Amino acid sequence: MSVAVTIREAAAKAFNSLYNLDIKPADILVNATKPEFEGEYTIVLFAFVKQLKKSPDALGNELGGYLLQHESHLFSAFNVIKGFLNLSVTDSYWINFLQQQHSNTSFGRKPKNGQKVMVEYSSPNTNKPLHLGHLRNNFLGWSIAAILEANGFDIVKTCIVNDRGIHICKSMIAWQLFANGATPQTTGQKGDHFVGDYYVKFNDEYKRQTEELITKGLTKEQAEKEAPIMKAAQQMLLDWEAGQPDVMALWQQMNSWVYAGFDETYKRIGTDFDKVYYESNTYLLGKDLVESGLAKGVFFQKEDGSVWIDLTADGLDEKIVRRKDGTAVYITQDIGLAVNKYDEYRCDQSIYVVGDEQNYHFKVLKLIAQKLQLPAADGIYHLSYGMVELPTGKMKSREGTVVDADDLVDEMINISRQKTEELGKVKDFNAAELEALYNTIGLGALKFFLLRVDPKKRMVFNPEESIDFHGFTGPFIQYTHARIKSILRKEETANAVAGSTAGNTLLMLEKDVINWLEQFPAVMDEAGNEHDPSKLAIYIFNLAKIFNSFLSEHSIVYAESPEKKTLRLQLARLTAYTLSKGMQLLGIQVPERM
Repeated sequence: MSVAVTIREAAAKAFNSLYNLDIKPADILVNATKPEFEGEYTIVLFAFVKQLKKSPDALGNELGGYLLQHESHLFSAFNVIKGFLNLSVTDSYWINFLQQQHSNTSFGRKPKNGQKVMVEYSSPNTNKPLHLGHLRNNFLGWSIAAILEANGFDIVKTCIVNDRGIHICKSMIAWQLFANGATPQTTGQKGDHFVGDYYVKFNDEYKRQTEELITKGLTKEQAEKEAPIMKAAQQMLLDWEAGQPDVMALWQQMNSWVYAGFDETYKRIGTDFDKVYYESNTYLLGKDLVESGLAKGVFFQKEDGSVWIDLTADGLDEKIVRRKDGTAVYITQDIGLAVNKYDEYRCDQSIYVVGDEQNYHFKVLKLIAQKLQLPAADGIYHLSYGMVELPTGKMKSREGTVVDADDLVDEMINISRQKTEELGKVKDFNAAELEALYNTIGLGALKFFLLRVDPKKRMVFNPEESIDFHGFTGPFIQYTHARIKSILRKEETANAVAGSTAGNTLLMLEKDVINWLEQFPAVMDEAGNEHDPSKLAIYIFNLAKIFNSFLSEHSIVYAESPEKKTLRLQLARLTAYTLSKGMQLLGIQVPERM
């Protein structure tokens, strides 16, 4: 149980004893004490002042005095400032915590809670390689799955691949027109990059044909409809839906090139899935649910035969769920797939990691599922995130201005190499160790930069800024971990770490580090509950920063006494573990040396 929870329970007990007031611990607001005041934790009193008809100072002094007298093992002092009761926690409490946890290899992890969560992320299209936007999606999905698993949930990681539709046919038509039989093997390209190039070629040719038709007197709208290459792509989609053998063979061949490329990228960035769904297998799902919805009166049919749902009472609008020609729309497919997933895995929650441009879609999806009373309905959760832009602005796939994930990872590793060589501290590394280090630093910088921002916020990614060994970055935390491990390799022995720490008086920075370490399980809980890995990223950065401040002021090697050295080694060991575990939950490795 965290110290903050312990304080709430002690305060609730005090309110009951002093004033016969039955207050739930959860209703008592406890914050970290502001740095300018003495103490570690603060009870906010304003909610109880009116109820008890006491001044804030009188209430604070009475409550503080009671806690000091009856919880002397926990509190050593208190002060009251304008309705805030600041509490100092005893050194013995912090030392006992450190003694218990410094060698606990499951610190922060919770036991299994019997609940299952599905996390769906990545959602690539098979007409282009993964790009910078996909990286934020992948890192968010993988990380939230890892955090929830550490919080006791059983996790199923899934991906839905958009492998059909007009955008796929565009790449196929362009390959037929311009490739002259070329393949990834004959060109030496990764398959996803190879196919992506033909998607760009399609749009270049479409633009050229449209402009040519406009010069012949057609309007822009007419020209876009009449362009031969677009007509060919639309015909190919019809042929695919009809199962025409030569079209299906080309589709399977080009998709296989893309999947080989995706697998290579996923392995490189550390992304994996327990189950992959393909839209070509799921796009017909949900049709029976439309009939069921009509029978229940959830949907209604218009004169042209199309089927709709009226969501105006829910603050939205009317939404089509089946076209007049009987074909399903995306929302229908997603409802069908949600039921399919629930039947297969029986998950309590299904998290969709999808960009914020789909906020409306997921509101509609959940509402329809609830109105149909589907078992999967209440567990639908949209982990919405903002788009990633470069300092140069937005990216567009069709214009070929997207930053491919592979190219960005290469760039990050190169920047990592340059920055590390500038520092000149790796002369004793062999070539293989150096390459592994550059990969660890480069990928760590990329992941941390994309995860340190609240998912809901849009962000600008700057590669140079992300690799700074002194800033709010992954490499700063990696360097701090390596620094601690270096000290432990030289000084840590069984006797040194297991020795007595009794009788130690904690210095301010020692107490600060222990206080910060103690919060790790609560931060993990918060990051999981709010589906927000940035909570964890910010926490471990601050932990690294505080520990570096401690090291700059106090020596572990030349501690004032054997007891003090033992305490600081325990402090170093638990800090290294927490940094390592926190980074691991973000999908980031920490080197033993740098």
